[in-house]
Amino acid sequence: MHLKKKNRISEIKWNLVGIFGKLLIDLLFSTMKIEQEGFEKVKPIILSRKCILAVWHSRILLVDYLSKGLDGAAMVSKSADGEIAARIIQRQGHKAIRGSTKNGGLQALAKLIKYVNEKKKLCLIVPDGPQGPRYKAHPGIIILAKKTGYPILPISFSARKIKVFASWDRFILPYPFTKCRAVCGSPVYVPKDADTDEGKRCLLRLEKELCSITLDADRYFGHNILEVPKVS
Repeated sequence: MHLKKKNRISEIKWNLVGIFGKLLIDLLFSTMKIEQEGFEKVKPIILSRKCILAVWHSRILLVDYLSKGLDGAAMVSKSADGEIAARIIQRQGHKAIRGSTKNGGLQALAKLIKYVNEKKKLCLIVPDGPQGPRYKAHPGIIILAKKTGYPILPISFSARKIKVFASWDRFILPYPFTKCRAVCGSPVYVPKDADTDEGKRCLLRLEKELCSITLDADRYFGHNILEVPKVS
């Protein structure tokens, strides 16, 4: 009985995290002027809901806000931070499938592929999450694109006034009432018959496009924070 009560209290707490997290994000971005670049050319793809939105871990906040109500699916890590993200994502109208590259990733990816193919849902993927390396995409997103036939849409953003955190991903938080710029890059298509080498080329293409649009968004506001770490 005590365990059931404890679980109930924990569930109430996490539900409140999701509710207030969504409200804070909605309130924050409702104060801003948000410009969008490159979205018009891919509007039919987004409206079809048959696509994968790819965003670096540090730039997830605005993309999560813009994608609310699209009834998609996202893979979220099993960590405590992942639980916070999962609850907010669910409140934004998406299904959260739990797993990461180091904890249940293959099972979660298989579950996500099955869910997307059956329900025909849009996907939201953070290819360098949950622990990096920063701006290096893990191959799971390529497998997802190959198995679903969905194009990958690289998306990023920046803002005039931002707080850059000293975290592994250099997460950015825009200040209220500032100006934001969201950028959508060129779609990356992964052939269903792509071999290992072609998959690696698609992954590299995605990395370059995500870094390019992130750099463009930052430079628009005079920022210089895109530092790609060297991995030995």
